[in-house]
Amino acid sequence: MNIKTVKGYWSNGRFVKPEEILAEEQGPPSKTQLKAEADEKQALGEALLTLRPDLIKRLDLPEKLLDAIKDCKKITNFEGRRRQMQFIGKLMRPLDPEPIREVINEQLNGSAQLTLSLHLAEQWRDKLIANDAALGEWLTSFPDTDSQQLRALVRQARKDIQPEKPGEAARHGKSYREIFQLVKEKMAHVQP
Repeated sequence: MNIKTVKGYWSNGRFVKPEEILAEEQGPPSKTQLKAEADEKQALGEALLTLRPDLIKRLDLPEKLLDAIKDCKKITNFEGRRRQMQFIGKLMRPLDPEPIREVINEQLNGSAQLTLSLHLAEQWRDKLIANDAALGEWLTSFPDTDSQQLRALVRQARKDIQPEKPGEAARHGKSYREIFQLVKEKMAHVQP
């Protein structure tokens, strides 16, 4: 005969299990925990002040919070700004902090998609300057490009790369940068 025993104890006519004991011991959050959460939300609110407008729109924040952020940007008095930041922290308490952290991180580190597109634009620029076959590939991939302008920029970039005196380092001039801007712009129009 195998009798399974369950851990716990009897209290006031009912059996209390260990997981119920743990839940009773934890109870509501302490004042210290609440203060730490409030400080964290206030710090996130402070970081919201530095966000680009397009990222703030993506967050879908309450109108009252957006107004408080807008007002805080205008305040120059130290004490007034401190109090406004506390108000922003109070407005942020019911919000989920995770999407806000993600958007702040995106602004600080840049999005992976943006970084990838910049690297691709750099690769295309270097290919266009390196050989003539790349120009044909580019024009088949992006037919709306002004081919005459691109050819002129590539020719000028190739001239700029040639050192004036032997032993000097290659220099990248204005046309080198303009090719990058043109390539980046055309690639941005094609991507969704």
